[in-house]
Amino acid sequence: MGFLARLILIGAVVYSIVLAIMYTMQRSFQYYPDRSLAGAPAAAGLRDMHEVFVTSDDGFKLQAWYQPPRQADGMVMVYFHGNAGHHAHRSSKIAHFIEAGYGVYLCGYRGYGGNPGRPSEQGFYSDARAGITWLNIQGIKSSQMIFYGESIGSGVAVQMAGEFTPTAVILEAPFTSAVDVARRHYSWLPVDWLLRDRFDNFSKIKSLKTDLLIVHGDEDAVTPIALAQKLFEAAQHPKEFITINRGGHSDLYEHHAGHVILEWLQRRNVQ
Repeated sequence: MGFLARLILIGAVVYSIVLAIMYTMQRSFQYYPDRSLAGAPAAAGLRDMHEVFVTSDDGFKLQAWYQPPRQADGMVMVYFHGNAGHHAHRSSKIAHFIEAGYGVYLCGYRGYGGNPGRPSEQGFYSDARAGITWLNIQGIKSSQMIFYGESIGSGVAVQMAGEFTPTAVILEAPFTSAVDVARRHYSWLPVDWLLRDRFDNFSKIKSLKTDLLIVHGDEDAVTPIALAQKLFEAAQHPKEFITINRGGHSDLYEHHAGHVILEWLQRRNVQ
């Protein structure tokens, strides 16, 4: 065997090993949970919010945070956070909506914030359903809910909006699919067949029939704004796309996204 043939063979073997490692450990690259205890909302400055526990359909007891709306028949924002940290890290973001009188259910995922289990796409969906079911038991109808999805949480919000019927869906820094995001960051990998947790927002959003707001930063290097724009184009009306100038992936609220979202809700009379 010639030198070039041996070199190609070695390269193929190394690439195959890398593929095997990436396939086996892919969720370690997709999810970045903080497993430390989320604790009580009061420690995060949310004195009127309290921790609740819900049980997923596969048996995980999960901590979440909840504050009812100021008005008994008011709206509740069901917040699905992104792939890093845990739900307590979103306390400053949800404070905008609590101060405006909205109720907030801050979803706790498996594997995050001291909750048992390991994150996965289907696991996230199960955790979200458990929270929505819990809210239904408290007397909160789906028509009183706003589904808010942040980054990978956009996949949860879109999936849940297809199963339930919220009044509105808000997507912060969303994407068409996890495959499209991975393809941009790992162009040297065959992510189309490698990725298990795909969060295919693009195919799902076409059937949603609810008010939709997409908020995205024009300097987002994690989920490029072009993916959010493509997702928006696929959605039905009524819909609105708001670009946050100089906004990245995780700093939109530093650029007043909270106020922009509240203004949109008020214009839609979703209160």
